[in-house]
Amino acid sequence: MSIQLGRPEITEYDVEPPYDVTKGDLPSDRFLDRELSWLSFNTRVLELAEDPLVPLLERVRFLAIFANNLDEFFMVRVAGLKRRMAAGVAVRAASGLLPREVLEAIWSRTRQLMIRHADAFHDQVLPQLADEGIEILRWDALDDSAKKQMHELFSTRVFPVLTPLAVDPAHPFPYISGLSLNLAVVVRNPQTRGEHFARVKVPQILPRFVPVAKQRYVPLEDVIAAHLDQLFPGMDILQHHTFRVTRNEDLEVEEDDAENLLQALERELMRRRFGPPVRLEVEASIDPHVLDLLISELGVSEEEVCRLTGPLDLSGLSAIADLDRAELKYPAFIPAIHPELAEVESAHPPDVFSAVRQREVLLHHPYDAFSTSVQRFIEQAAADPQVLAIKQTLYRTNDESPIVDALIDAAEAGKQVLVVVEIKARFDEEANIRWARQLEQSGCHVVYGLIGLKTHCKLALVVRDEPDGLRRYAHIGTGNYNPKTARLYEDLGVLSADPVLSADLSALFNTLSGYARTTEYNRLLVAPRSVRSGLIERIDREIEHHRAGRPALIRFKANAVVDEAVVDALYEASRAGVPVDLWVRGICALKPGVPGLSETIRVRSILGRFLEHSRIFWFANDGEPDVWIGSADLMHRNLDRRVEALAQLTQSDHVEELTGLLTLAFDDQTAAWYLDADGAWTRHHLDADGVPLRDLQQHLIATKLRRRERATPGR
Repeated sequence: MSIQLGRPEITEYDVEPPYDVTKGDLPSDRFLDRELSWLSFNTRVLELAEDPLVPLLERVRFLAIFANNLDEFFMVRVAGLKRRMAAGVAVRAASGLLPREVLEAIWSRTRQLMIRHADAFHDQVLPQLADEGIEILRWDALDDSAKKQMHELFSTRVFPVLTPLAVDPAHPFPYISGLSLNLAVVVRNPQTRGEHFARVKVPQILPRFVPVAKQRYVPLEDVIAAHLDQLFPGMDILQHHTFRVTRNEDLEVEEDDAENLLQALERELMRRRFGPPVRLEVEASIDPHVLDLLISELGVSEEEVCRLTGPLDLSGLSAIADLDRAELKYPAFIPAIHPELAEVESAHPPDVFSAVRQREVLLHHPYDAFSTSVQRFIEQAAADPQVLAIKQTLYRTNDESPIVDALIDAAEAGKQVLVVVEIKARFDEEANIRWARQLEQSGCHVVYGLIGLKTHCKLALVVRDEPDGLRRYAHIGTGNYNPKTARLYEDLGVLSADPVLSADLSALFNTLSGYARTTEYNRLLVAPRSVRSGLIERIDREIEHHRAGRPALIRFKANAVVDEAVVDALYEASRAGVPVDLWVRGICALKPGVPGLSETIRVRSILGRFLEHSRIFWFANDGEPDVWIGSADLMHRNLDRRVEALAQLTQSDHVEELTGLLTLAFDDQTAAWYLDADGAWTRHHLDADGVPLRDLQQHLIATKLRRRERATPGR
């Protein structure tokens, strides 16, 4: 008998063919372009950086976030478009645009945005920082004392790590790594009068903005440029210009052909550094001849060149945003323990098992502390001698993760520990490979999920031996098991001892780790099999309720709404007269308010101090709301190429809580961006008298603080 090694073919997880956008009597131009919609999202981030009502250092942070976002967009989305064009796969997007047309629109939009971003930094934020005693100065603005200090710094800290690279017949043009900051230098030999080109890489291990004095900074490239004579002694320094290259850094791993997925991914990570360039940023003052040389040697086109007012790479502003100036930031907020966990707290930390045995707990981070709920759940399970097994998915986590430490402790204590590590989580691949190996070495069973799919669901399951038999405790959430981002990302989660939910999680874990082929669940919808079909089935049910004169309403909260089949179902609901509200943080391909197509659909976006990250799917269901939360966005990759899970809420107070949250978000007195049928987003944050509308996140913080004060004796 021969035994086949590896996973069997699982046909129900195959990706479906492209959705037929010409089906039915719906107009062919009913979808907005997803790439241009994403640029609109980043425009909203930029608007926060430009908003004088936002605290100053938070505006600095939004400038850095905008820059980081755009870098990733070029590394992945623009790179993908170029790759399809190079391969001759010129398939029209659902919006009707060809890749070439999308790319042209992207370049037109991004040039405007990058210039606007630089202008916001120079004309708005920089002067206001100076008014607050925080200065970012160019070299010529430094006084003699500061320059003397930088001379010493250069000699002791910078010069030893620099490597000037000449370009001549004996020295080929050097490889320019992605997102590195560089100086293009032109020098002249005073004897031969010959001019030569050289490149100096700005070290990424040193601060992007070098402190000169207390809260005074100078860009590192300015310090290097002022000392080029020490790098090229005996030569005349004629010119120097800053430039930066963005490369294709998306990964392509052929899993079916890889004997070892871990090794295949590591090889691909090495190749990532050498991806083709997709953007060249230069300072506007660059010499045309130097620019021509860069364009020629890097193999970029003129349209891929961005001329900007320096300094380049404003993602480094995050260090300025971290300054200890509380008066220039959002008011401090320390998440508190969830009241239902605090009620059973006999001593710190809380007994999560005792609380969850009494009733299911709905968590809303960061308003409810992650550390005393989800993190405590895993840590308590690891330390409890009655716990026999822990199963968990890990998509992204942080360095020195207490979650990973707890799983290692559990394995070393003899517990059965299964960890499904998604090593293909974009830009976290290296960290996840490191975690996977560390977990394996500690005795955990580590698996990488299903071939061809990313495991994106957020699940944890604990099996505990109790006096009345084995009991399973479950957690399912919308966000990663990352205590650091849990303080910055808005997410939902459920802690439960419900046998139905825990049985569903057990079956799903068995599918991820073994040869189980469970396809039916009771409280879960699981992609790629049943999330899309389950949501469309419930949309159709709302249509039937409305036609029968029963209460009908659909409200979704998601990061992205792109999937054409779901969007078309929502269009059909609107054409039937069902009100539809969509709360979308980022991309939305649906056009609201189109006569005869989407007249009853409203689309809102809310951005703020926390990253809105939770997903909620709410259906009125004839007055008995049917509510689901989970990890899936309405995108092809989530519904077809990932393992995702949505969980149904079964407690009336939890349903009521999320009903209230959605009602607040769509209230006209809540600040938000409104999407129109043309794809334009308009910000509504002031009333007719110029008074700021309700900030949803600040409102939720205030609500939590009031509840905390009422629950604290003596206040």
